Amino acid sequence: MATAADIAAMRRAIELAARGLGSTSPNPVVGCVITDASGQVVGEGFHQRAGGPHAEVHALRAAGDRARGATAYVTLEPCNHTGRTGPCAQALVEAGVSRVVHAVGDPNPQATGGGDTLRAAGVQVESGLLADEAQAGNIAWLTSVRLGRPYVRWKYAATLDGRIAARDGTSRWISSAESRADVHRLRAEADAVVVGSGTMRADDPHLAVRGIEGAPQPLRVVVDTEATAVKPGARVLDDAAPTLVAIAEDAETDLAEAVVVRLPRAERGLSVPALLAALHERGVRSVLLEGGPTLAGAFVAAGAVDTVTGYLAPVLLGAGPSALGDAGISTITEALRLDVTEAVRIGPDLRITATPTVPPSATSKER
Repeated sequence: MATAADIAAMRRAIELAARGLGSTSPNPVVGCVITDASGQVVGEGFHQRAGGPHAEVHALRAAGDRARGATAYVTLEPCNHTGRTGPCAQALVEAGVSRVVHAVGDPNPQATGGGDTLRAAGVQVESGLLADEAQAGNIAWLTSVRLGRPYVRWKYAATLDGRIAARDGTSRWISSAESRADVHRLRAEADAVVVGSGTMRADDPHLAVRGIEGAPQPLRVVVDTEATAVKPGARVLDDAAPTLVAIAEDAETDLAEAVVVRLPRAERGLSVPALLAALHERGVRSVLLEGGPTLAGAFVAAGAVDTVTGYLAPVLLGAGPSALGDAGISTITEALRLDVTEAVRIGPDLRITATPTVPPSATSKER
C-alpha cells in the first residue's frame, strides 16, 4: 500500500521527467527521486538529453553515499541494457538502494527486465504507482515503442462555429496571442511539426519555435505530394531548423535531395502510414500536426491521430473552411468519438484536449 510520502515522491519524479520534454528523443522522458530511511529527499534527477546520463544516474550522483539503504522512485522501470549509457538497474544495485518504486514498466524489449535484475540482487521492487500520470507524461515515447510509429497530436485553432478561416481565406488571427504562444510550447515538445501543401501556399509558415529560450527546434515537415508548394526562398527552407519535404515517388522537384523524402501515393495525397514510418526511421517519436483540413482529414481517415488539441476562440464567422476535411466518415455511427482530458482557458480562448475513445492502431487504414 503506497503511503502519502510514496505518492509525493513519485509525483515529484513525474514533474522532473517533464523537464526533458523535447530534448530526450528518441529516448523517453524519465524522472527519479531518492529518499533516505527517514523519507528525506537526498537526490533528484531527470533524463536531460539523448545519449546523456539517465535520470537514476543524476539522482544517484546527487545522493552520493546517502543512496545506501534508500528508496528510489522512478517514472519508468530502470533500464537493463547497455547503450550509450550503462544499465540503470545495475547502477541502483551498486549504490546500495534497498527499494525501487517505478510507475510504468518498460515496454522496450531491448531495455526491459530492470525490475527482475533488481529483485535478483535483493532489492524490493514495486510498480504501478501513479502509472496513469507517468504514462501521460511519456505518451509519445510509449506510443512509438508500442505502435512502431510516432505519436501524433493534431492541433488546430478555430472559431466557436468551427471555422479556421473566413470566406475570403483570411485567418490571422482567429486565436489569441496567448494561444499562439502556447502552440510554440507544443512545438518545442515535439520532434516534428507537419503541414500540408494548402497551408504552405496560404501562409508560407516558418514552423520553428519562437519565444522559448533554449528550446530545441523540431523537424519541419511539409507534405507536398506534387512538389509544387515549397518554392525556393520558402521560410521553411532557412537554417532556423531542419526541414523535410515529403513528395510522391514520381514527382519532379528542384529541391535538394537532402531535404526530400519520396513516398507512395494513397487514394488522396501521400500514404500517411508511409510518412509516419519514414519519420520514425529518422528518430521522430512525436509529431505535431498543424496542417489544414485536408491533411487532418487524411490522418484521421488513416487512424493516425492520438490526441486532438483545439484552440476555440470566442469568434463567429458563419462561413469559411472547417477545421476537419473529408475523413472518410459518411454516417454518424462512424464518427470518431473523443474523451475530453482537459479544458482550460488560454487568454480569451478555450483549449480542449481530447483522445479517441478507441485507441489508434499501429497499422493505419487508408481511405
